[in-house]
Amino acid sequence: MGKSRNLKHNANPPRSAVAPRRFPRWATPVLALIVVAAIGLWWGQGRRANTPPAPTTGVGFEKLKGRWQRPDGGYIVEVRNVGPDGKMDVAYFNPHPINVARAEAAQDGAVTTVFIELRDLNYPGSIYKLAYQADTDQLMGLYYQAALQQQFEVIFLRME
Repeated sequence: MGKSRNLKHNANPPRSAVAPRRFPRWATPVLALIVVAAIGLWWGQGRRANTPPAPTTGVGFEKLKGRWQRPDGGYIVEVRNVGPDGKMDVAYFNPHPINVARAEAAQDGAVTTVFIELRDLNYPGSIYKLAYQADTDQLMGLYYQAALQQQFEVIFLRME
């Protein structure tokens, strides 16, 4: 009988040898929800960063008309027309024409802004976000090169 007692006693391992507690069932969906929310916020911020400013009716858009050249290369923006709603008729050259998918001007307080999106070979959604500098008659701002996923500070000077 001493032997059967040892078998029963050894069948129940000590408490310290029991497997640790498992991950609570409710934690998995909560963590999944947090990850999805974080991705959504990240995605939303990225999309907001690539949207043009809200166009407003502006009389000062006429000053944007003309040919503008980046001094760091042969890049030329030709603003042919700007409607009162901010919609722009723009051509872009490097040195050959590159398709302009969208171009808009807006008035943000005293600042006139320009948004240009390029969609062409080697230009998969590259974006210019520029502001007109009245005192120097320049367009200054940022260029996002989508193919390289890099951003550059740029200046466009009016061509004579």
